[in-house]
Amino acid sequence: MNGQDERPGPYDGRAGPAEVRDPVIRQELKRAIAWAMVAIAVILIWQLAQALLLIVAGLVFASLLDGGTKLLRPIIPYSRPLRLFIVVLLIVGGIAGVGWLAGIEIAAQAGELRTTLTEQFALLLAWLDELGMTPGGIEITQILRDVLGSVGSLTSALGSAVSGVATLFLVMVIGLFVAIDPNIYDRGVQWMLPRGTRPEFRRTTARMAKTLQRLLAGRVLGMVFEGFITWLALTIVGVPMALLLGILAGLLAFIPNIGAFITGVLMVAVGLSASPELGLYAFFIYLGVQTFDGYVVIPMVAKQTVDLPPALTLSAQILFAALFGIIGLALADPIVAMVKAALERRSEHNDEEEEEAQRRAAAAGATPTDPG
Repeated sequence: MNGQDERPGPYDGRAGPAEVRDPVIRQELKRAIAWAMVAIAVILIWQLAQALLLIVAGLVFASLLDGGTKLLRPIIPYSRPLRLFIVVLLIVGGIAGVGWLAGIEIAAQAGELRTTLTEQFALLLAWLDELGMTPGGIEITQILRDVLGSVGSLTSALGSAVSGVATLFLVMVIGLFVAIDPNIYDRGVQWMLPRGTRPEFRRTTARMAKTLQRLLAGRVLGMVFEGFITWLALTIVGVPMALLLGILAGLLAFIPNIGAFITGVLMVAVGLSASPELGLYAFFIYLGVQTFDGYVVIPMVAKQTVDLPPALTLSAQILFAALFGIIGLALADPIVAMVKAALERRSEHNDEEEEEAQRRAAAAGATPTDPG
């Protein structure tokens, strides 16, 4: 040891080999880093799309719960937790009741439906055999036996059903946590934003939440209407599984356009499985319900809720379904409605800024185009 301090000395200020002095290059590097961060964010969003959609679904459910508490405010004005508890009980009871009724309907008519479909399939094969359209040397009974034996492989769908129930439970839990105290999450997001943007962010999120609640209110009203009218009409004409078809029609009404098409296919298929006349009746009932819903119920609801163009909603549903599957299909309309609300608020904010600039210019004795 020579007594000298062996610790490294201070930085002498000279440029290092990685330091960029040229301001143009430094500006371009900043832009490149910004674009790289955007690309990384897009990749992460794409990889985490399913998880993000579950969170969005939880927020949609939280908005539904919050809208229900607001509807009960005139009746129970003094306790929001109590109103939220009542709304949760109603939703859980409704889901349990639908599941119970659907289970009874399926248990009561599953055997009958299987027998009917077997007979219809046998008649179809016999008709094809008379026309000479079946392969030679193959008996109809053997084909029927093979087809019916393969039905057992459909039990593998049970795993998907269990996964769907778990996903629904997770969405409901997220929505419940957010609905209990939504302001804490709103304040947390605002805290991460620059101070100057917080008021406008608050107004935008409030507009989006209000729009989403109106959309959900319209969807729930349409679901109840279509489900009840479909069940009543099918019961009157005697179509089998009318209650189950009404429940499915109500649930699928949450997804306009595509949901209505699936409902029509199910109704006609079940009707035809009983008789051609009932299949025709089911088709006319489907047309009547959808016509009345499309020309009376939806326009009345849209005036009070959210008026989304049909082509826009259908395009969004096709795109989201292709990218994200059934979850994307179910969330296409809520996401489009929230984006529309955000863009409308952005346009209003720009107009407000222009009007404020004009007022300031007028107060200063000059126009915005003539600063002198």
